[in-house]
Amino acid sequence: MDFAAARKVMVDSQVRVNDVTDRELQAALLAVPRERFLPQERAWSAYAEIEPEIAGGRRLMLARDLSKLLMALDAQHGETALALAAPYAAAVLAELGLSVTAQESDAAVFEVAGAPLAEAGVQTVVAPLTTPAGGGYDVIICEGAVPGRPEAWLKVLNTGGRMAVVERTGPVGKAVLYVRGEQGVSRRELFNAAPPMLAELSPDPIFAL
Repeated sequence: MDFAAARKVMVDSQVRVNDVTDRELQAALLAVPRERFLPQERAWSAYAEIEPEIAGGRRLMLARDLSKLLMALDAQHGETALALAAPYAAAVLAELGLSVTAQESDAAVFEVAGAPLAEAGVQTVVAPLTTPAGGGYDVIICEGAVPGRPEAWLKVLNTGGRMAVVERTGPVGKAVLYVRGEQGVSRRELFNAAPPMLAELSPDPIFAL
């Protein structure tokens, strides 16, 4: 399979046509080998309009949705970024010139994606997603869906920092951009999306007699 050709088709048919007009972002998506974030036997599925599994239930976000999240972040060269359950997004941000930490709760994800992340200069951390590693980030992104406003993640944003996530409690979620200002945090809804839920962030079920 010609992965470079498939990557160009992905950008042309899934990214540009969905109002992702940032040329630097388009170039980064063309440069990062998305197929390397999947096991070799599933590499062919990297450029299809599906959410293929990396490992342990973790999946790549649709290129359409991820590119729109990344454009909303307006990531700048030299900024610091935290990619939670988002190894591919981490590599794209690194290609854009950010200093990136990729955090996963399951080490099996990095057994698949660790090599391309290391080559991209991305630091990897295995830790529960409920507790973000470090602090002082300008950008935070996640490729899975969260059940609501992730307060622990917002706390590690710098003033002026942005976080792009999909909040989902039903069949369809909403992509949201948070911005930390001097006086608090603003929230703006972007578009509908339905990536798989991050199970470890889901609230425990409540049983009533």
